[in-house]
Amino acid sequence: MYSKEEAAKLRQDFWTSFGKSFPRKWVLYKTGVKPVQFRFYFDTKKAMVCIDIEGNEEERDKYFNRMLSVRSILNDFLPDSSFEKHYLLENGKEISRIWLEKQSVSIHDKKTWQATMEFFNENMQRIELFWQEYKDFFKEEV
Repeated sequence: MYSKEEAAKLRQDFWTSFGKSFPRKWVLYKTGVKPVQFRFYFDTKKAMVCIDIEGNEEERDKYFNRMLSVRSILNDFLPDSSFEKHYLLENGKEISRIWLEKQSVSIHDKKTWQATMEFFNENMQRIELFWQEYKDFFKEEV
């Protein structure tokens, strides 16, 4: 078990190491469609690359339904991804999320860091390739 300070230092060390190992400018929040954001997530049990859809329920429905309409295409880029319209974050906020997960890794275990970094790099690049190809579809008004 780590103290809060030790856990925070490990998190900081991981993200610094990731940035040095895979130096590039990720799209993340700059998708051009305000409710749609890409995220990395890493805790003591799993790592995830995510497409998060935030905003009010109407906005989330609109963009999540569009994601569902191109699900087979997205699955070509991100096989085995999960889709959840009502995803509850730890802070209680509800979003819609599409994600790919890697189990049996921990931000507290440096032995799993390289595999996690490779997972992040490979799969976030796939999300960005999908987005580059199909973002105009999400920008269109219905």
